[in-house]
Amino acid sequence: MTSTDSAQTPAKAPAKDPWDLPDVSGYVVGVLGGTGPQGKGLAYRLARAGQKVIIGSRAAERARAAAEELGHGVEGADNAETARRSDIVIVAVPWDGHGDTLKALREELAGKLVVDCVNPLGFDKKGAYAIRPEEGSAAEQAAALLPDSRVTAAFHHLSAVLLQDPEVERIDTDVMVLGEERADVETVQALAGRVPGMRGIFAGRLRNAHQVESLVANLISVNRRYKAHAGLRITDV
Repeated sequence: MTSTDSAQTPAKAPAKDPWDLPDVSGYVVGVLGGTGPQGKGLAYRLARAGQKVIIGSRAAERARAAAEELGHGVEGADNAETARRSDIVIVAVPWDGHGDTLKALREELAGKLVVDCVNPLGFDKKGAYAIRPEEGSAAEQAAALLPDSRVTAAFHHLSAVLLQDPEVERIDTDVMVLGEERADVETVQALAGRVPGMRGIFAGRLRNAHQVESLVANLISVNRRYKAHAGLRITDV
C-alpha cells in the first residue's frame, strides 16, 4: 500500500460506549396489568424516580383506584387508553391472559416500544416450572402478535415485594434486556437505570428470551428456601 492509498483509507469510527444511553425522562410509560403485584411495583418505582406513568387494567375504575394508592402522579385507565397515551408500554399481565390481551390491543400498540416482562410458569406440588410457548417465549409471542410494534423483553427477575415497599430506597439488581434493535434495547436499559440501584444489561436478541423468562422458576425456589427476595447481578460488566 502506498502512502497515498493509506491517506485515502477512511478512519474507523470509535466503538460506541455501551453505557452511553439515551435520556428517557420525558417518555410516558404505560403498564398493562398495572394493578397486579409486578406491574404495580414497576409503576411505583418508575413514578417515584420521576417518570410519568399510567397503569392499565381491563377495568378503568380499578386502575384509577390503584393509581391513587400509588401516588407520585400515577394515572389509571383501561388498557386501550393506557396503550394509546404511552410512548413505552410494559406488559405485566398474567401469562394466561397474555395472548388475548395483546391481540385486543394490536392497533393501540402499533408503533409503540413494548417491553414484555411476562414469565410463562406453571406450578405443582414440586414448585414452579417453566412453560415453553409455541412461539418460544412470551416475548416472541408478543412480537408475533404485534407486528407493528417494537418488542423487547425485560424486568423479569424483580421482586414485587421489594418494588412495592416504600421503605426500600434502592433495588440493587440488574435487569436483562433483550431485543432486535440496539436503540430500543438501550431505551429500555436507560428506563431501568432510572430506578436507584438498578442497571439495564443487554442480554441478546428475543430468541434468547425463553431462558431469561424461565430463570424466574429458579429464583422462586431460591426465595422459598432462603426466605429471600432474590435478584440478579451480572459480574464483570
